Amino acid sequence: MPRCLSLLLLLFLVIKTNAQQHPLRLWYDAPAAYWEASVPLGNGRLGAMPDGGIVNENIVLNDITLWSGAPQNADLPGAYEYLDTIQHLLFAEKNVEAQEVMASHFICKGVGSARAKSADEPYGSFQLLGNLGIQYAYGTDTAILKPVNYKRELSLDNALATTTFTINNITYNREYFTSFDDDVIAIKLSASQLQKINCTLTLNRPERFETSATGTTLLMTGQLNNGTDGKGMLYKVKLQVQANGGHVTAVNNSLQIKNANSAIIYISAGTNYKAPAYAAKVDKLLANALQKNYTQQKATHIKKYQQLFQRASVTLAGNNKDNLPTDKRLEAFVSDSTDNGLPALYFQYGRYLLIGSARAGLLPPNLQGLWSNTVQTVWNGDYHLNINIQMNHWPLEVTNLPMLNDPFFGLVNGMIANGEKTAQAYYKAKGWVAFVLTNLWQFTSPGENYTWGSFNTGSAWLCQMLWSHYEYTQDTAYLRKLYPILKGSADFYLSTLVKEPTHGWLVTAPSNSPENAFILPDGRKANVCEGPTMDNQIIRYLFSATAAACDRLQVDDEFKQALQKTIVQLPPNQIGKDGRLMEWLKEYQEAEPHHRHVSHLWGLYPASEINMNTPELAAAARKTLEGRGDEGTGWSLAWKMNLWARLHDGDHAFLILQRLLKPVRPTGKLNFTNGGGSYANLFCAHPPYQIDGNFGGTAGIAEMLLQSVDSTIELLPALPRGWNAGQFAGLCVRGGAEVSAAWSDRQVREMTIKATNARTFVIRKPKTAKNVQIKKNNKVSNTSNATIRVNMRPGETIKLVFEV
Repeated sequence: MPRCLSLLLLLFLVIKTNAQQHPLRLWYDAPAAYWEASVPLGNGRLGAMPDGGIVNENIVLNDITLWSGAPQNADLPGAYEYLDTIQHLLFAEKNVEAQEVMASHFICKGVGSARAKSADEPYGSFQLLGNLGIQYAYGTDTAILKPVNYKRELSLDNALATTTFTINNITYNREYFTSFDDDVIAIKLSASQLQKINCTLTLNRPERFETSATGTTLLMTGQLNNGTDGKGMLYKVKLQVQANGGHVTAVNNSLQIKNANSAIIYISAGTNYKAPAYAAKVDKLLANALQKNYTQQKATHIKKYQQLFQRASVTLAGNNKDNLPTDKRLEAFVSDSTDNGLPALYFQYGRYLLIGSARAGLLPPNLQGLWSNTVQTVWNGDYHLNINIQMNHWPLEVTNLPMLNDPFFGLVNGMIANGEKTAQAYYKAKGWVAFVLTNLWQFTSPGENYTWGSFNTGSAWLCQMLWSHYEYTQDTAYLRKLYPILKGSADFYLSTLVKEPTHGWLVTAPSNSPENAFILPDGRKANVCEGPTMDNQIIRYLFSATAAACDRLQVDDEFKQALQKTIVQLPPNQIGKDGRLMEWLKEYQEAEPHHRHVSHLWGLYPASEINMNTPELAAAARKTLEGRGDEGTGWSLAWKMNLWARLHDGDHAFLILQRLLKPVRPTGKLNFTNGGGSYANLFCAHPPYQIDGNFGGTAGIAEMLLQSVDSTIELLPALPRGWNAGQFAGLCVRGGAEVSAAWSDRQVREMTIKATNARTFVIRKPKTAKNVQIKKNNKVSNTSNATIRVNMRPGETIKLVFEV
């Protein structure tokens, strides 16, 4: 047998054995001591987080549509009348004076997001649906219970959680899932002996609820605050028990299960968000679930979930410490990062969370996905447009979940009407705009504080993400739906860019580099500026994408020409005297050198105008990253991980991944500088919990393994030293193809490309490969070219074997 084939065979045997022995799971040997140690379940609409308590168990329930607040007009009347004054002050380098005008005349009307505490304001907050409390009885004094063999587990393979333990030689089992089929939450309680299931069920939430119990049914209803008259969103939770043996009794707004052999708890829930008949729908879903066999229900749930989850995989050969409980595994990774199974698990956990918090026709994952345990969710659980909602979708395309783009598209499309009003109110401009925040109610106004709320290219960044879906899918029907959104956004910037006096460049004004500040020559600190680097990069991208859409749809040629004419008048990326990429038009001193945002590197990632083919800019980006440092909030670490991967520095990307996996416990305090890491359940810690870091981390791992940023497919562009062998399958590239690859001794051995569109794909030959064998349609050809071009039809598969 040829040497290369024997190496491949050995590699696949190692990886296959490794995968068989180590299922994808989180597991623990004790109940959750805090919410961020509970395991999350979600089906895109409903969420549940059981803590696995032995005597008292709490299961936090969520519905992604449950928001307080209401639609509002938050545009400040007459704001546009102050635009010229603000711009003239900025161009005269009177930034502080410009900010003083903005503080009164160029922010939103009212309290806006109320400093991230808007549960009782019109802006609103994403809220928990409720708590299911289960108090268990074991026929003995709970003070002297001695449970053994305790195990709590979340299977990513099956989207199923379990809790098991033994008391007095009786093994108790609990099983939980949020059904991808029946759209209810199901919990099964069982034991190794008959008549041993005894417990009391209650439903509650911190406020605004009523409960009642009748027969085997427990009901909770209520109405949230809309921020004005208190008559906000309506919700309903209906729980019913199917007991095998024993009996179920309604007692004082609770249900008591006594002496059952087993019991299945079904929970149906809903809100009146775009659903006037929500209450009847809740009843119908529950009735349908009750009529089905539980074993078949679970099997169908798993099958439908796996249709999404199994579309992509990553396996890293080597050490795998799955024998350690996940919280202890995180602790061990701090001193011994050879546990290659943990990054692979983290990659798939991000995909699991995305599948669990996005569903067509509903909402995209918010700052906490769809999981919250409070009525005042951190940051209102909203959608921040200066990175967070975008990062939530970074793994969407590359990890083969393109169908989950629909909620994101729906949210943005729903913002257009309000965004057009905001463009008129603040700029008297064409098109539409959104600033830094949005919510369920399509908020598009500036924030309540100019220091962060004046960033005005958030809407353009949304367009970049939506265009990315087209880049990967090449779906012309989708592009036709997207084009009005792109054109409206581009039209806004075409009509609002102004010429700055020093170079004559066209710039945004006012704006800011997200949440960051700089020192003026007179020593004063300012946030607001004209033409921050990030704005220039985003608008350049938006105009280029919109012009490309005009070409592909063969529409609006004059508009396309206007865009192309304007692109060359935008400020270029500038390198400062210190060799770093400049964040602002002028080389200001940084107020916070290690600031969590690295906004001026947007052109490196998620865009690609800075890349390895622009060496001077790439070197400046590297120096910028070095200056910012390797600490940060969770999401900041995730961004830096992607940035280092784009610079082809796998070891530095892995160093950041180690920090992202640093164990963190909740303290109730915010940390904006160096507190990033992971909670016991692998939720990303800002802190507090923000899910964007999970998604960014998953995207970062994919970026280390596969890139397609310059129309060229590149394998293992940022492979860290410790990932000597492995394989991935189902990762996607721009142009429309799925790619799988295997490597050993840090060298790519083979890859497979499956085209989803007719296209010529360009593959960069790995540096160590001397020859490439191409297998297509039962024909074999060879090449030693540095780049390989393959013409493919939809559904066609080509295999490349690299001889080293």
